[in-house]
Amino acid sequence: MSTPIEPATPVAAATVTAVTPGQAAARLGEFTVVDVRSAGEYAGGHLPGAHNIPLERLDEAADALGAAAARGPLLLVCASGNRSAKGCARLAGRGVAAATLEGGTSAWAAAGHPVERPAGARAPWPMDRQVRLAAGSLVAAGFVAGRFWHPAHWLSGAIGAGLVFSGVTNTCGMAAVLARLPHNRPAGDAVPFEETLARLAA
Repeated sequence: MSTPIEPATPVAAATVTAVTPGQAAARLGEFTVVDVRSAGEYAGGHLPGAHNIPLERLDEAADALGAAAARGPLLLVCASGNRSAKGCARLAGRGVAAATLEGGTSAWAAAGHPVERPAGARAPWPMDRQVRLAAGSLVAAGFVAGRFWHPAHWLSGAIGAGLVFSGVTNTCGMAAVLARLPHNRPAGDAVPFEETLARLAA
C-alpha cells in the first residue's frame, strides 16, 4: 500500500514510492506530473497536464523539480514504470521526493483513464521496445554476417556486452542514442524544454 508523499522531504536513494493508476487518478489534481519519456513518446499520449522532462535531462531539471516538489507531491511517469522509478531514485539523491506511476502510461490507459495527445500525433514505440528491436537486429546481423566474414561476430559480442553493462549499471546508452532519432524528437508545437522548466519552477 502506497504511503502519502511529503513535499520536498529527503528520502533514501533506494526508496521509491509507487502509486497505482487508481490512486493517481483519484489524486491527479494534487500531483505535479512529469513524464520522463522521450518527446516523441510523450506526444503519442500522456497523462493530462503532464510536463515532459526526458530522463536523460532530469539532472538539468533538478532545481525546477525541487521547486515543484516543495509546493506539492511530484509524480514521475514513463511507459512501464521502469524509467520513472530510476528518475525517482536520482531525485531522491538530491533530496527531492517523488513517486512513480506503477505500470506507467500503459497501465494508466489500460485502466480506462484519459490520455492527452496533440491532434494527428503518431505514437512511437515505447523506448524499451525500440531498444529490444535495435539490439536484437544488431545481434542477428552480426551472427549472419559472421558466417561470411568471421570478425563480424564481434558485433554480436559487443551488443551482448553492452546489454550486460546496461543491466549492471541500470543505464542504457542505446536508449540515449535512439531518443535522438527524428521519430523520438519533439513535434513542432511541443513546449520548449526551458519553458517546461519555468512552468515547473513557477
